[in-house]
Amino acid sequence: MRKWLPLVAVCLGSFMLIVDTTVVTVALPEIGTGLDASLSSLQWVMNIYTLVLAALTLSAGSVGDLLGRRRVYLLSLAVFAGASLLCALSPNPEMLIAARGLQGIGGAAMFVTSMALLGTTYEGKDRGAAMGVWSAVIGVAAAVGPIFGGLLTQSMSWRAIFYVNIPISLVTMLLTKVCFTESRQPGGARIDFPGIITFALASGALTYGLIRAGEDSWTSPFTLGLFALAILSAVLFVVVEQRHPSPMLDISLMRNPSFLAIMLSTIASAWGFSSLVFTSLWLQSVVGLTPIKAGLALLPLAAATFAASTLTGKRLHDVSPRVTITAALVLIGAGCAVNGFVIDGDSSWVAALPGLLVIGVGVGVGMPATGSAVFASVPPQRAGMGSGAMATFRQLGQALGVAVLGLVFANVIRADLDGKVDDPAAAENALTSGRSTSLDVLHDAGAHGLTSVYLASAGLALVAALGTAVFIRKRAQAVPPHAPAGKEAAEAH
Repeated sequence: MRKWLPLVAVCLGSFMLIVDTTVVTVALPEIGTGLDASLSSLQWVMNIYTLVLAALTLSAGSVGDLLGRRRVYLLSLAVFAGASLLCALSPNPEMLIAARGLQGIGGAAMFVTSMALLGTTYEGKDRGAAMGVWSAVIGVAAAVGPIFGGLLTQSMSWRAIFYVNIPISLVTMLLTKVCFTESRQPGGARIDFPGIITFALASGALTYGLIRAGEDSWTSPFTLGLFALAILSAVLFVVVEQRHPSPMLDISLMRNPSFLAIMLSTIASAWGFSSLVFTSLWLQSVVGLTPIKAGLALLPLAAATFAASTLTGKRLHDVSPRVTITAALVLIGAGCAVNGFVIDGDSSWVAALPGLLVIGVGVGVGMPATGSAVFASVPPQRAGMGSGAMATFRQLGQALGVAVLGLVFANVIRADLDGKVDDPAAAENALTSGRSTSLDVLHDAGAHGLTSVYLASAGLALVAALGTAVFIRKRAQAVPPHAPAGKEAAEAH
């Protein structure tokens, strides 16, 4: 039993973190009423968290390698707990937004070091089993977050969704201190501050550009300026990393076709998972479910993810990652395609069930396989770098998915409503904000928007599956560390 206590410590923190990313969505109306917040302020309550995660995830992994993964995990839990307390006590929207940004700092470090701790604590089949359980917990957390948030908000207050993080953080910190010994990158490596700054600018500008593109326009000067800043910063980041003696991202990884294909699969699976945002809107605006019932309707996907992750994590250890990751992407693509062809304006939530189950199985098979493949492709002393890269590409996939699929969803609805209703803008807003509507024409438009989202996701997943089948080697091989590597500085297990 003691062997699996580290897994419990990591899963507790990850569960809290993932729930916190989804629970706030349900509580936004109550937050707006309680703090007299504008729509723009409420959007920033969500967006600031996404921005900070995108900007700091890779950096946090590298810092964990250098300063110690156990130390950074404990510090991230403390920061997250303190930020949650500030969120709960916020008297105005400005303080809540600032506290959510601080939560993002703790969350970025927590998520990356949790993966790195698993990668350095377990080996072989045990690592596959641990990654499977961890992936299953993440899938369940993403699904129950809205339900959990709805129950807390309705029975207590929106502040309760933040207060609940504090005892969970304290228990996780206690387990972490007991279960883990310190592990870090050996040698005299130093923190790559130029890399941290340039990457934070690149990923932050890209993510904010995607947010603004969805709110404003893809061709507005400000949006284009953000994308230009992201490209310039990315170029500077590559130059800096090639010259730094201890880069936070070994650029040689980008010349490894297997590693690039694994990252492509991470983007595609996160993109496919982001279609659930629009499924939830359809369940509420077209099918007419409450937010809690919409969350319950998505639970079968979480159950399928949990079952697939726990059952396959250890059993598929001896199977080539090329097979498992490709199969996972095919399943995700197939599930999206099923929903893309089956759902229509008269469908109930049951119509989406078969596709959601298949998507859930695909995500459940893919997450532990991808995690194990990433850790096998980087040196053990750079586990934080590997997990940081994986988390960063996953965050990029989610941001791209929500932005691009949101554009598809809105444009299809707009085209369907043109000339059929008196106020197309108001009708479109009702569908895209999740408000229930009874007009048949709106039901048809909402369903068409959702099926277009699913078909776009299916196409990307199947293209990514082709890429992984061609480029991932039968067995992932670690790229030698950038600097001479000694043995692990301290025991990780």
